[in-house]
Amino acid sequence: MTAPDADPPGLAPARIHEAEGPGRHVFAIFQALRHPGPVFWIRRARCAWTPFPGGLPPGLTARLQLIRPQSDADLLWATEEALRARVTGFVLAEPERPLSLTAGRRLQLAAEAGRTTGLMLIRQGAGSNATESRWHCAPLPAAHPGMARQRWTRIKNKRGLLGEWLPEWPAPDLGAPSPMPSALPSSILVPMPSLAGGGDGAG
Repeated sequence: MTAPDADPPGLAPARIHEAEGPGRHVFAIFQALRHPGPVFWIRRARCAWTPFPGGLPPGLTARLQLIRPQSDADLLWATEEALRARVTGFVLAEPERPLSLTAGRRLQLAAEAGRTTGLMLIRQGAGSNATESRWHCAPLPAAHPGMARQRWTRIKNKRGLLGEWLPEWPAPDLGAPSPMPSALPSSILVPMPSLAGGGDGAG
């Protein structure tokens, strides 16, 4: 088990990973900051929430490409194509259903072909056997005033150890010094005006 406040490790390159739990979106932003180049965020068009550019750390908004496919099949196709493109820096995708073993393997082959790292943001218990690692992410009460804190637990790892990390950073002041690569927002999703009241929860 890793020391609680150690810097969380990066994701193995050219592989597909998963994050579940209510803190998965913040975990995704932390990992996106570690990858230069375009970041593709792929989520269904009917999702009631969308990333809020003003809530993202500096430098990430300009690199973010938001793709909103109409169907699960289109989402998987767009994810595969983004992973194969060698110009891609990082791919985030939010499938609404668990990946089949075949779909998971196709995405893994695409990540290897493009040398791209992908992170699937999944609902708890909807993981795929094909992925390299899986993380459970959840917010915690802050240990100090004016701070935000989460618990990130690696619960699956094909090539290494499991572990738990408790990152903490200043919130909501995005310009304050932080042990993270950049200060992370407490909330990065906002309701879509035409879909407010839907059921896709924010991370």
